[in-house]
Amino acid sequence: MSSTSRLPELVCPAGSLPALKAAVDNGADTVYLGLKNDTNARNFAGLNFDAKTASAGLAYARKRGRKVLMAINTFAQAGQSARWQRAVDEAAELGVDAVILADTGLLAYAARRHPGLRLHLSVQGSATNYEAINLAHELFGIQRAVLPRVLTLAQVRHVIEHTEVEIETFGFGSLCVMVEGRCLLSSYATGESPNSHGVCSPAKFVRWEESPAGTDARLGCILIDQYGRDEPAGYPTLCKGRFEVNGVTDYALEEPTSLNVSEMLPQLIELGVAAIKVEGRQRSPAYVAQVTRALREALDAAGRDGARYSVKPAWRDALARVSEGQQVTLGAYSRPWK
Repeated sequence: MSSTSRLPELVCPAGSLPALKAAVDNGADTVYLGLKNDTNARNFAGLNFDAKTASAGLAYARKRGRKVLMAINTFAQAGQSARWQRAVDEAAELGVDAVILADTGLLAYAARRHPGLRLHLSVQGSATNYEAINLAHELFGIQRAVLPRVLTLAQVRHVIEHTEVEIETFGFGSLCVMVEGRCLLSSYATGESPNSHGVCSPAKFVRWEESPAGTDARLGCILIDQYGRDEPAGYPTLCKGRFEVNGVTDYALEEPTSLNVSEMLPQLIELGVAAIKVEGRQRSPAYVAQVTRALREALDAAGRDGARYSVKPAWRDALARVSEGQQVTLGAYSRPWK
């Protein structure tokens, strides 16, 4: 590990004020949140922040020396850009430490209207190379870019070596086989885009139907999975369903599993990654607390121990318990076959 490497920020999700407090209390350096509307990609009923709760969250975090980011990371709908612009204005008025944006028109508006507001390029901006990141920096003055979860460590290094923009990578949470947040499978099944409706499987389209053999899980009219009578039935997500292909029933697109980079934290630190992000604004405060606590301890140990670092069983178990399918993966970061 380089002696000049800084410990990356631990950036954790806050889908509610209790979740924000859980992240801060368990060691997050930074939390990210969204407003109660479709300007953020986790527009769930009962979650997110209005002006009052956002102000309370900012005060709670600031009192403890932590940062707050606001995700305005969906794409403005035609003829409705004023609503997204108002969200940027509200973020600036609240005094958040940065806004996370994907829409280039909105990036241009924020840079012009609020030149002192720090801008981060969202993972939904799909910038997978340094040319795209440098262009966004040149045009809009972005200071950080969140990389999509499709790059190897070598590719992350290549990006970092060719840009002055800070690079944030995902460290834990759900994976996606689509271009981040723009799932055509879910859009096809429900007629609603996950980007603007906040979830891959909107609750109003979810059906569980009992049968003599067990439980059928459907999204809209599409059968996603069949569970035996004693088999736990998961929440139906189209890409993580079991389908029959050539006579074999299995996870045809993606098996339920969560990204977990705890074992490669020393490598990420050595690369010069500025921040490590936890996915999960739709998750509970208990999830946020458990993941933040484990990663805080692991990140501190990686910074302290360097080559002697190893993942403690307690961290591994804590993260596995809240992983999809109770399974974890290094995802695209590790591709030994390449």
